[in-house]
Amino acid sequence: MREHNRNFHSGRFIALMISLIAVILCGAVMKVTTPVLVPLVVAILLSFALEPLVQLLEKIRVPRLVAILVGIISVAGVFYLFGVILISSASTISRVYPKYERRFLEIYASIAGLLGLPFDAEKSFLMNLWSQLGIRSLVGDMALKLSSILVSFLSNLILVMIFVIFFMAESAHFFHKVELAFMGKVEGKIKKMTTTIINQVSRYLFIKFCVSLATGVFVAIGLYFIGVDFAFLWGVISFVLNFIPTIGSILASVGASVFSLIQFWPEPAPVIGTIAVMVGVNTIIGNGLEPKIQGDNLGLSPLVVVSSLTIWGWLWGFAGLVLAVPLTVIVKIVCDHVPLLEPISIILGSYREVGDRGNKGTSSDTPAEVVSKIEEKKTPDLRV
Repeated sequence: MREHNRNFHSGRFIALMISLIAVILCGAVMKVTTPVLVPLVVAILLSFALEPLVQLLEKIRVPRLVAILVGIISVAGVFYLFGVILISSASTISRVYPKYERRFLEIYASIAGLLGLPFDAEKSFLMNLWSQLGIRSLVGDMALKLSSILVSFLSNLILVMIFVIFFMAESAHFFHKVELAFMGKVEGKIKKMTTTIINQVSRYLFIKFCVSLATGVFVAIGLYFIGVDFAFLWGVISFVLNFIPTIGSILASVGASVFSLIQFWPEPAPVIGTIAVMVGVNTIIGNGLEPKIQGDNLGLSPLVVVSSLTIWGWLWGFAGLVLAVPLTVIVKIVCDHVPLLEPISIILGSYREVGDRGNKGTSSDTPAEVVSKIEEKKTPDLRV
């Protein structure tokens, strides 16, 4: 019996090492094939996000193809609106940038004076940094550069939308194909795994889109009434950055607050109002409303979420930051349904989920004790 257990753990260790090597190789391939994979992955996840809307329209007897087109047109309309706001804001920023630079130098000089430090605008560290980074020329050409970026984005968006149409049209026949391709136990596992992925990821993305849209709208309205310049641009930025967990809302809040400080200096009231709007909206919606709607849907550890942002961000840049959570959820669900990879799923999961798996674990158990109880319950099974 002891020899059997030793062979079991040895086989499991070898399988885990092979899996680790495979993950590293997959990461290298994904890094190289970024231009091809990102539009494809975005299309798949967008299909998941639109599925609840399509199902809702189907319930009121709208044909599936028409429902898909309605969803795609809605998404395209949102992106078009954001594009118009970005281009118009960029041209205005290029024109009024010198005013904000002068205000920034005034604030810099005031702070230096309060600290009793000598100040020379042309020799200051920040102005040297400004010069090295070429901020002035960058802002001056912002509208032109942003237009070219948006044209490139639009071409990719059209490709993504075409993929989405085919993915969503094909999804109606997907499970029938699984039944024909796989038989018996494997068929059931694949169907269960795929259903879980579609349900969890589509729910997460749909809720995240609605929550991010609400965040952007309330931020834009709040800043507009305060009198912050480019309020609608800050709404768009808040919408986009809200897809990046934790870090995104912090970046949007800091950016809007600093911009407000530069615009309204030395008046404190509008700056305090801007901070209150950004913190209030993100706290009420991001920390209050979203967790209640989302629940423990993802089952990911907070450390894993932050780590996934680093890894996917390195692989695919900004797109990786936005896609990090749903992609990590997919990896976790796949590991959950493959016995040899279940330890990886446990590591990725939240402590609450680990406790649920342990069944016998109490609230006083440490994570190591819970995992130990899980291992005791398992029977040797090396089948994938």
